Amino acid sequence: MLNIAKIRQDFPILKRQIHGKPLAYLDNAATSQKPRQVLDAIREYYEQHNANVHRGVHTLSEEATVLYEKARETVANFIGAKGEELIFVRNTTEAINLVTWTWAMDHIRKDEVILTTEMEHHSNIVPWQQLAKSRGCRVEYVKVGKDYLLEWPDLVQKLKLKPKLVCITHVSNVLGTINPIAEITKIAHKAGAKVLVDGAQAVPHLSVNVKDLNCDFYAFSGHKMLGPMGIGGLYVKREILETMGPFLTGGGMISEVYKDRVIFADLPERYDAGTPNVAGAVGLAAAVNYLHKLGMDQIQKHETELTAYALEKLGTLDDLRLHGTQDLAKRAGVVAFNVRGIHAHDVAQVLDQEGVAVRSGHHCCMILHQKLGVPATIRASFYLYNTFEEIDRLVEGVKKVRKVFK
Repeated sequence: MLNIAKIRQDFPILKRQIHGKPLAYLDNAATSQKPRQVLDAIREYYEQHNANVHRGVHTLSEEATVLYEKARETVANFIGAKGEELIFVRNTTEAINLVTWTWAMDHIRKDEVILTTEMEHHSNIVPWQQLAKSRGCRVEYVKVGKDYLLEWPDLVQKLKLKPKLVCITHVSNVLGTINPIAEITKIAHKAGAKVLVDGAQAVPHLSVNVKDLNCDFYAFSGHKMLGPMGIGGLYVKREILETMGPFLTGGGMISEVYKDRVIFADLPERYDAGTPNVAGAVGLAAAVNYLHKLGMDQIQKHETELTAYALEKLGTLDDLRLHGTQDLAKRAGVVAFNVRGIHAHDVAQVLDQEGVAVRSGHHCCMILHQKLGVPATIRASFYLYNTFEEIDRLVEGVKKVRKVFK
């Protein structure tokens, strides 16, 4: 069992007062807060080891290179991968774009199909739409059912279109739906498709092993898993990565350059164009070590309990519509809802006055919100440092919203 009170002591920002009230931070699906262990690792890097990596022969450069590559191994191991299979990127969005303009650009032709879903973040839709414009291919969508889960018969039917690539979120950032990636990957591969998984909302909260999932690409962001902003990861199966060209070109990612040709660096350095975010990688490795020490199963258990409590308490309120499956085995710690007759932004502003931080809007999921029949939702999202008392404050804040707009 997690010692939440002890854990909270590691997060300086949780001591803040917002409008004179203790901060209840329930916007973790957007970004997580950072423990001292991560902040200290970044500070130590800059104070003791800061230098550019690779090819430098002086001590600081060698130390920075060791830290950077060790961070790659640490992060890769956290998701069950090998270091040479992990590319450091800025975030999940960049990771998906990298796959779009390297692998997909070379493998998806005119009139061929890319299959995604109605619950995807724009980062897993817009790049494919842009590719479709460029290559003349087309994007198809698996439907979301009334139970807030993917419609399995529709998925099976659309796989008959023989898509070249299936792009799917592991966990919905609005509904919290946990998609059965291993099962989807199995049937997608039988249909001849590669599988890309948006793991931005999964890696911070679930135990993820890319080998068990057998996906071909897996993208995630560091800032949602206690790490700093501007760093993330893209896993690519080694046999696929070896066939991909570089994403960005210039310094760092080369072996030799001549007037008429270039020889690119070996993997994964081929994807480190320019100066990489070394401090970010070090900070992300520290975040991974922090999560590993607590245990992902324990973190998921705590978040499931918070979610069950939130659904129970919010479910007692009149004029409140909850979105998402009631099956907690298929749901992560995200609760989206609407208060009848009151815009989501107004709800969030009143909650902010109570010191409760939530997200309002379409959460970069306009297609899903069109499906839900609402322009925006209020989203409370939980993490390892959140408490039941904070959920009580959320509920009381929603009650106050109804009084303010009565």
